Amino acid sequence: MELLEKTAAEQHKALINKEISALELVEASINRIEKLDNTLGTFNSFTFDEARNTAKKVDEKIAKGETIPKLAGIPLALKDNMNMTGTKTTCSSKILENFVSPYDATIVTKLKENLVPIIGKTNLDEFAMGSSNENSAFRPVKNPYNLSKVPGGSSGGSAAAVSASLSTLSLGSDTGGSIRLPASFCGIVGFKPTYGRVSRYGLVAFASSLDQIGPFTKSIEDCASLYETIAGYDEKDSTSLKLEVGNISDNLSKDIKGLKVGVISDLMGDGTADCIKASIQNSIETFKKLGAEIKEINLPLVKHSIGVYYIVATAEASSNLARFDGVRYGFRAQNCQNLLEMYTKTRAQGFGDEVKRRIMLGTYALSSGYYDAYYKKAQQLRRLIANDLNEAFKQVDILIAPTCPTTAFDLNSKANDPLQMYLTDIATIPSNLAGVPALSMPIGFDKDNMPIGLQIIAKQLDEKTLLNSAFALEQELGIYTKRPNI
Repeated sequence: MELLEKTAAEQHKALINKEISALELVEASINRIEKLDNTLGTFNSFTFDEARNTAKKVDEKIAKGETIPKLAGIPLALKDNMNMTGTKTTCSSKILENFVSPYDATIVTKLKENLVPIIGKTNLDEFAMGSSNENSAFRPVKNPYNLSKVPGGSSGGSAAAVSASLSTLSLGSDTGGSIRLPASFCGIVGFKPTYGRVSRYGLVAFASSLDQIGPFTKSIEDCASLYETIAGYDEKDSTSLKLEVGNISDNLSKDIKGLKVGVISDLMGDGTADCIKASIQNSIETFKKLGAEIKEINLPLVKHSIGVYYIVATAEASSNLARFDGVRYGFRAQNCQNLLEMYTKTRAQGFGDEVKRRIMLGTYALSSGYYDAYYKKAQQLRRLIANDLNEAFKQVDILIAPTCPTTAFDLNSKANDPLQMYLTDIATIPSNLAGVPALSMPIGFDKDNMPIGLQIIAKQLDEKTLLNSAFALEQELGIYTKRPNI
C-alpha cells in the first residue's frame, strides 16, 4: 500500500533504481482495485492484461539499461468517454453499454508511446453530464474520504481512483469543472489545460467548444509530467493548437517572488463555506510569505456564467447526441413498428434523466424563434465574460478562488434538485467559457476531514506560470501527501 500511495515521480525513481519492477507496481494496483472497486464504484471495465504487457516492456528496457519516459510503468486509469481500441467505451450510458471502440483516442496513442500502463476505464456521470457522479447508468461512485459523500462529477471515477491509490494517475474530461470539482472533493490535483492544448480526437463529445481532457494526480510535479505527455498538436483535431508545450515538470520552482495573485472577490461571498474561506486565506498568507503580491479582483459578469453555460453546453449536447439514435451503433429499442418509433424509443430507453433534460433544454434554446433570444445572447455574454478575465490578467499573473463553495456533499442530497446541483459549478465554469487553463489543488480539510480545494486560473497558454505557482504553494503547505484512510 505504501508503494501505491507514492507519487508518480517517486515511483519512477524506484523503478529506475530497480527497487521495484513495473510489473510489481501494476500487480499491486490491480490487487488494490480488486479489493476496493466494488466499494467505491470507480471502474466500468478493466484492461489488466494490456497493462501487464506494457509493464513487461518497461522492465525489459530497464534491464537493458535503456532510458524510460517519466511515466513509463506508472498505472493510469482512463475516463470511460475516451476511445481505446478493443475496449468498451460506454460513457456510463445504457445507449453505449456494449459499444467496443475500433480506434484509439490521440491521448491513448501518446500514453502507449510513452509505455504508460492503462489499467481500466472509469465510471462517470452519463455522457459527462453531472457534478456528483450519481448519474451513471451503472452505479454511483463514492468518495474515498467518506463513503456517504459524492466524489464530484463528472469525472468522479477517475478522481476516486487516484485519491484511493487504485491508480497513480488518471485522465478526466472537463466541460464546466468536471476535472477540478472531483479533484477538490477527493483531495488531489485536477488540471484543465488551455482549450486546444490537448487533442479531443477520440473523446466522446458533450459540448465541443468547452470539452478538454486533463490529468488527475497526487502532486503538481506529476500533473506537469502527465500534461506534457498528452499535450501537443494533432491534425485530427481542428481545434488543436500548433504550439510547443515545453518542459515544465523539470523546471518547477518555489521561487515565485513578485508573482501577482488576484483573488476573485465575486466567488468569495456568503455562499462559500467558512472553512473554505479560512483555508483560502491561509493560502493567501502563504503566497505572501513566498513573496507574491495579492490583489482583489472584481469580475461582475462571473455571476452569469452558469446561465450562459447551461444554454451553450446543452445546445451543443443536443446536437452532439443526435447521433445516438439506434441506427448506426449502440443500443436499439426492439419491437418498433416504424423508424420514428425506433428513434424515440431508443433515446427514451437509452438515455438517463439528466441527459434527456439537457437535450431538451438545448433543443429548445436552438429552436426557431428562440435561437436569438437564448443561444445568441449566451454566446455574446460568453465573450464578455472572457473579456473580463482577459482584463484581469492585465493586472495579475494568476487568479485564485474556491474550486467549489462547499466540500463534498452527501449522496442523494441534491439528486432531485437539478438547480442546486448546477450551482455546484459556479466557480469552475468561467474558465471553460474563456478557454483558459485552471486547476484545483488540496489546501486543507473541513471539520469532518473532507478535502478543500483551491482553484488557480491563468491566462491562455500560460500553463507554466499556473503549474509553477501551484507547485510553490503545494510544497509550502505540504498537504498533498495526505491520503484517505480506506
